Amino acid sequence: MKSKYLGGLMGFVIGDAFGVPVEFMSRRELLKNPITKMVGYGTHNQPAGTWSDDTSMMIATIDSINSKQKIDLTDIALKFVAWKNHASYTALGELFDIGNTCAKAINNFEETHDPYTCGLKDNNANGNGSLMRILPIAYYAVEKRLKDDEILEVVKDVSSLTHAHEISIMGCYIYVRYAMFLLNGKDKYSAYSMVKSIDYTMFSEETRAAYQRLLLGDISKLTINDISSSGYVVDSLESAIWVTLQSENFKEAIIGAVNLGSDTDTIGAITGGLSGILYGDELIPEDWKNTIARKEYLLDIFEEFYENKYE
Repeated sequence: MKSKYLGGLMGFVIGDAFGVPVEFMSRRELLKNPITKMVGYGTHNQPAGTWSDDTSMMIATIDSINSKQKIDLTDIALKFVAWKNHASYTALGELFDIGNTCAKAINNFEETHDPYTCGLKDNNANGNGSLMRILPIAYYAVEKRLKDDEILEVVKDVSSLTHAHEISIMGCYIYVRYAMFLLNGKDKYSAYSMVKSIDYTMFSEETRAAYQRLLLGDISKLTINDISSSGYVVDSLESAIWVTLQSENFKEAIIGAVNLGSDTDTIGAITGGLSGILYGDELIPEDWKNTIARKEYLLDIFEEFYENKYE
């Protein structure tokens, strides 16, 4: 279990850092000259191994759970404020990437101090900014043995700190349930079948329709040309699950995810989270791990998260 636990978290960071230098590059450019190793500079002019807002917000969430031993929405939001304003939880003490929806929601929280109303609810606020930080909730839900309705409630609350539209919440819920099945030892195909069999009728018909390719069809049967790697939450989730189902090992999954192009850091991260759980910590290339900025700092947070168990 520990290998899956640490593999998912470190896999997430590696996918993020792998994608940072080529964020916004087109698929056409990357397929001509694919990225196959951890490199630096590029889009954000950061050294190799530098992780972005995806990891910062993910570890801020874990740090809150570690310190509070529960989901404390106000505390998580305060840690997001510390990240935005003081570059806490960053790779190199610099904030170089923050999404518009996340920034607006954190500003709202600073004004209202209300974690239940600060998130954006409009249809245009369905980027992947809550999906990219929701992975710790899968771990929490497994450890707490939460029931279906309890999982949904926690996912809704944590997503809604920034992304409160139902489409974002449903995307986070699907991702968390898939990660939970993998954490519980299911193979990637069984986990996908189980995700498709969940009752989603608590979401509106319009919202469910956004995920019909994923839930009513078989995403693995689509070709790369059918997959969009944009920052839209539905596209990002489809990309991560598609790559996970297509690939045979962790390395292949990360290279496949990042070379889809566009929102490479987030798609690398959320794919890395799933594939890291699936293949375990031992099968993540050591040279990739050793390139990660502040590796020991991250491992300390992850070890504490694992050891706590939240019983």
